[in-house]
Amino acid sequence: MIPSEDASSRKREIEEKLKQEEEMLTFIKESLDKSDQLTNNMVSILSSFESRLMKLENSIIPVHKQTETLQRLQENVESTLSCLDHVISYYHVATETEKVIKDGPSGRLEEYLNCIAKIQKAVEYFQDNNPDSPELNRVKSLFERGKESLDAEFRNLLQRHSKPVPPILILDLIGNDEDIEGQEEAVLEHLPEGMLQDIIRISQWLVEYGRNQDFMNVYCQIRSSQLDRSIKGLKEHFRKNMSSSGVPYSPAVQNKRKDTPTKKPAKRPVFIPGTIRKAQNLLKQYSQHGLDGKKGGSSLSVLEGLEQDVRGRYHGDAVGEKHSTAVGKEDVLDLEIDTYVYCISAFVRLAQSEYQLLLDIIPEHHQKKTFDSLIQETLDNLILEGENIVLAAKKANSRHDFTSVLSIFPILRHLKLTKPEFDKVLQGTAASTKNKLPNLITSIETTGAKALEDFADSIKNDPDKENSMSKDGTVHELTSNAILFLQQLLEFQETAGAMLASQETSSAASNYSSEFSRRLLSTYICKVLGNLQLKLLSKSKMYEDLALGAIFLHNNYNYILKSLEKSELMQLVSVTQKDPDSLYREHIEQQIQIYQRSWLKVIDYVNDRNMPPLQGAKLKDKERQMIKERFKGFNEGLDEICKIQKSWAIPDKRQRERIRQSQKKIVQEAYGAFLHKYGTGVNFTKNPDKYIKYSVEHVGEMIERLFDTSA
Repeated sequence: MIPSEDASSRKREIEEKLKQEEEMLTFIKESLDKSDQLTNNMVSILSSFESRLMKLENSIIPVHKQTETLQRLQENVESTLSCLDHVISYYHVATETEKVIKDGPSGRLEEYLNCIAKIQKAVEYFQDNNPDSPELNRVKSLFERGKESLDAEFRNLLQRHSKPVPPILILDLIGNDEDIEGQEEAVLEHLPEGMLQDIIRISQWLVEYGRNQDFMNVYCQIRSSQLDRSIKGLKEHFRKNMSSSGVPYSPAVQNKRKDTPTKKPAKRPVFIPGTIRKAQNLLKQYSQHGLDGKKGGSSLSVLEGLEQDVRGRYHGDAVGEKHSTAVGKEDVLDLEIDTYVYCISAFVRLAQSEYQLLLDIIPEHHQKKTFDSLIQETLDNLILEGENIVLAAKKANSRHDFTSVLSIFPILRHLKLTKPEFDKVLQGTAASTKNKLPNLITSIETTGAKALEDFADSIKNDPDKENSMSKDGTVHELTSNAILFLQQLLEFQETAGAMLASQETSSAASNYSSEFSRRLLSTYICKVLGNLQLKLLSKSKMYEDLALGAIFLHNNYNYILKSLEKSELMQLVSVTQKDPDSLYREHIEQQIQIYQRSWLKVIDYVNDRNMPPLQGAKLKDKERQMIKERFKGFNEGLDEICKIQKSWAIPDKRQRERIRQSQKKIVQEAYGAFLHKYGTGVNFTKNPDKYIKYSVEHVGEMIERLFDTSA
């Protein structure tokens, strides 16, 4: 019973499922039918829309083509009208720009250049399209007139705004060589910035459209003139404003240095104006002193014991007047030398500045040539001044005025120091321009070398004149002049050495070095001293009194030795001569010994030689007479030699005292022994005061007064 119920139940379930599936199939079928219907409807709609679009396109395309044709026609018309306007505008250019061109570019350069540009285009149009048009001649005429106005404006702007550089600014520029820490480099503003830009614009236009170089020649002439006026202004500044120290005053440099006390090492040695001339003044002063034949006339005031002697003896009115007159002339020469040296440095700085200015104005391929022409006049003037200085030095050398020749030494030193910068500035200029400074340097070196050699020869050939010899045997003028001349060379050792080396032809000269220069200078100084020594020996023979000749040589040798020791001359001489100080000391000692022989005749009177032996208290008449003659001869000899040698001079206090004491000791010992033996111990006369005039102490006092006219 139960199984049949389960079977019927499963059957019902199956039937229900089948029924549901049938319903689902029916629904799907209905849905498909609806979808087909919708698809058909959509296809119908699209077909209808396509048909309508085809109709619309067939209607619009002809209209579009017509519109496009009309637009093209309109553009052609507009383009034609524009071309007509453009062409017509060229016919109006002359009228529109004529007033501007006539008024010129002053104050409205950009507007003027725009007008010139319009005219230039009009000229090009008519030349290309209507060369027979009368308008072409009109615009050409305006263009040429405009170009001439620009040329004139270029000249006017340069002339109006180009000014000489003030001397103070030049000195500040030169002063910057010391490279003061924290100080900005001085910059020259040759032209106001606004005017400079106008000049640059005009030059650019003239280069591009002017097609001529006239403006470059104008630029060269004007700037060359200003460069020359700047240098001349500096010279005039020196003439009017040289301070008592010989250093030109520059307020700007002074103020900057107060604010920046810390300095870097100078790039080059700074030239000190007037140094050489001060030494020359001293040299000439002593030369004058030596001529009057007074005591101690040629002594160096720096040497110990000589300064007071010189001051006391040779500051007379006549010498003072001569000296002041000479100093006045020498100050003028000082000014000329100092001015020339500063002008050389100024030229280098100004030329550098001119070249920088030129770079913005002159086309690149014309810059070197224009710069060469620009600096020619000023450079030629400076070289001519240098050649005149060389000529003056040659004339002074021919007169044997060797102190004046020394003026070329600071100039040569400065030129050689400046030459590297000079060469740098002149890069690219003509060979003739580059060679001007080297040629001047060579000329100065040759002149200086000849002067040095002539000076050495003049010492050797100095005439032996009796009136040139001092009566007191003091230092000869030739010695003081020679030593002081050599001392001046110490200020210019490298320069003097280079002068001497320039005349050498050896391989060592071709491989020039500072050591080679130093050896040459040492050799030269030794030559001068050797010539001087030979000449002094010759001059000493002019004294009839051999002792005075010895004093003369002693004084001169001592003067030379002290001068060498007080300066670097001794070190220089030692480069090529071994122990020069010992050599001169030997010479000095030899002359002292020769001098001491002059006392032998006096000392012989109080010498036991050839005296009879004393036998008892009673003397024979012959013995008494011999003792009387000895005392009498001593007294007379002592009086005579003291009287003569009292007027002789030994300016060196130490040497004077040394010789006195040495001679005093010799004479006192001999006289004391003779006086003790024959004066107080023997009764050789009834009137001893007649023969024994001096005590030993008195004799010493007399010798103490030797070489002193005031005693």
